[in-house]
Amino acid sequence: MVSHSVWIVGTSRSGKTARLVEQFCNWVKSENQYIESFYTKKTGRKKTGHVPEFLYLKQTEPGVLVLAANDDNRRELGDIIVTSTLGKYPVRAKTPLGFFQDEVILFWPLLINSLNLKAQFPVRLRPETEQELATKLWRPQLDEEILRIAGVNESRLVRRILDLLQLAAYSGVPCEDIAQILARGLGENTTTLEPEFLASLLLDWRNWCLERGLLTYGIITELYSQHLLNDRNYQQHLTKRYQAVLADDVDDYPSVARLLFELLLDRGAVGAFSYNPDGAVRLGLGADPKYLEGLAERCRVEILNGPPPESLSEQLTKQMVELVTEPMVLLSLPKTVYSIQTTSRAQLLRQTAEEIANAIQSQQVQPEEVAIIAPGLDAIARYSLVEILIKQNIPVESLNDQRPLISSPIIRALLTMLALVYPGLGRLVDRDAVAEMLVVLSRKQQLPENSTDAMNRVSTTDAMNRISTNIDPVRAGLIADYCFVPHPDRPNLLPVSTFERWDRIGYAATTAYNEILEWLEQQRSQQELRLIPSPISLLDRAIQRFLWNGSNLPYEQLAALRELLETAQHYWEIDTRLRQIAPVETTPHATIIEFIQLLRRGTITANPYPVRPIGGARKAVTLATIFQYRSSRRSHRWHFWLDAGSPLWAKGGAATLFGAPFFLRDRLGELWTAEDEKLAEEQRLQRILTDLLSRVSERVYLCHSDLAVNGQEQLGPLLPLVNACVTVISEANVN
Repeated sequence: MVSHSVWIVGTSRSGKTARLVEQFCNWVKSENQYIESFYTKKTGRKKTGHVPEFLYLKQTEPGVLVLAANDDNRRELGDIIVTSTLGKYPVRAKTPLGFFQDEVILFWPLLINSLNLKAQFPVRLRPETEQELATKLWRPQLDEEILRIAGVNESRLVRRILDLLQLAAYSGVPCEDIAQILARGLGENTTTLEPEFLASLLLDWRNWCLERGLLTYGIITELYSQHLLNDRNYQQHLTKRYQAVLADDVDDYPSVARLLFELLLDRGAVGAFSYNPDGAVRLGLGADPKYLEGLAERCRVEILNGPPPESLSEQLTKQMVELVTEPMVLLSLPKTVYSIQTTSRAQLLRQTAEEIANAIQSQQVQPEEVAIIAPGLDAIARYSLVEILIKQNIPVESLNDQRPLISSPIIRALLTMLALVYPGLGRLVDRDAVAEMLVVLSRKQQLPENSTDAMNRVSTTDAMNRISTNIDPVRAGLIADYCFVPHPDRPNLLPVSTFERWDRIGYAATTAYNEILEWLEQQRSQQELRLIPSPISLLDRAIQRFLWNGSNLPYEQLAALRELLETAQHYWEIDTRLRQIAPVETTPHATIIEFIQLLRRGTITANPYPVRPIGGARKAVTLATIFQYRSSRRSHRWHFWLDAGSPLWAKGGAATLFGAPFFLRDRLGELWTAEDEKLAEEQRLQRILTDLLSRVSERVYLCHSDLAVNGQEQLGPLLPLVNACVTVISEANVN
């Protein structure tokens, strides 16, 4: 019997997503037929071989599950499908983890009965809250000896242990089997903790969360794969709701996604899946491309044509891979590959930025056609590249730039404001913080800006240049020195006249300071009368009064404020749940202190939902790490590969979790050797080269400095490519 399901194989930019959407359109409408007849169920319609029979039988049901590897791709795929079908066919677009989460919450009563859980509505923990609560639970057992054996600090160890639960859940392994798999995978490795100890911590954590109705990503996935998917009632509901499943880039899906797909296919659903053999961007973060590839046996396989022979990818991929895997091969790269070589990294950053600026100013290329890609981007590199390009009036967009929320001045100012209103927070505020708060909260009223510009991302430097304040840093410092009264319980701000030479402050600054002072006094009195429902309300009041002012905030600041409010709301929701279950004797404002300290540790970043601005794509140079760029599925005319001599090109880095190889289904629990690691690095490097070269159409610049930031010589795996370049851009050429 010929399967109606389709398995689409192709490299990056080969049209897999377009073919996926085309297949969906073929299912819901056949050629030379009016699409309306599909929805009105006209009896005269004839069935064709292109459309599976079940789609005629269940036309009134929702029917189609659409999955994408990450949230950005999910939104884009959903938009494309809605546009292609004129919005007439209802689809549900999710990421695999988002789908698991929705299903667990929707069928929570089923889980309450089967697992004998307490009847309470579940609350999902954010990763930072998960880590904080797990640290508190485990702290009595994580003594100095344990940390010494692990070789990492407490925060890193807690995150590593929690990641094991997530990896096990993604691979369909129950929490109870983690110790056995770790014992086999680690072998005689004496530099790690006992597998039984790690597994006992995770079991305690999982049970502690379930007793309180708290869900993490790992617990959600385990509940779905181990309990819901095996429940007959759930299986019946699932197969009634979905007639078809479309999954894009399944090489980035966890193992449990295949269990879901097989259940749907077994019950008569039809599927369309796209697979990139050179993808696997999330391998090491829970993805299992080899296991997902087994689905191809149940589908009709379509292999899409690769890039045309004249494309840059076709010309360079084989040569570059040969040079990297066999460095002794004497080859020279074509003139489309340029090399920027310097001695120090500081010179490299400057020359790279100047080369981009010169090309854009001479109109060889537009800013949105340029991407700077690096194996790792430290703060110095980001700042240097952005500063040089901004000074040349060239905007830069950092992909998913996850800077800590506390790095934003407006966030620090709002936290200082909390410490001045609520009692008992005086030790969290000092004169410098007060001075910064006065500057931030005294911004002048701004006229509404051009809406298109306001909606698009604006660089932080440019945004701050456009904002003027009534109290400048010098005057704010003077006021803080003479009018701020530190106190552990009730820190206070005195009237400006306390400063003998207060006339030096000026009328505008004095007026602004008096307004801030009056507002703080009002909030204090209302707090004492319990008229402020929660700190979240106070934060919202401050934003409305001092920051919003009827003007359009720059995107970065708006994102930071939204994330602050989302984080605060989540934090107090979790605190309320914990106090309901196990009341604790604490000071009235202990939660505020813990919240401020959590932010100051830098574990929360400004990535609210949705993470992209509304409006057209910004015309800016893209700055990204390899992982960020590949995940975004973008392409550009010119690529600048920064730090081409770095050894990090072959390393997984932050994109590889501890213990990830142990939970791959084709080698579950097998010992991971040095030889395995070497082979994995070679394969990862080949995938990166093939993928990146598929995403550039005109030029590649290999940017290499002899010395790294720490002064060590760079001898990474891409060095043979740098040496094989014919076109070398020297410092003299740039100047």
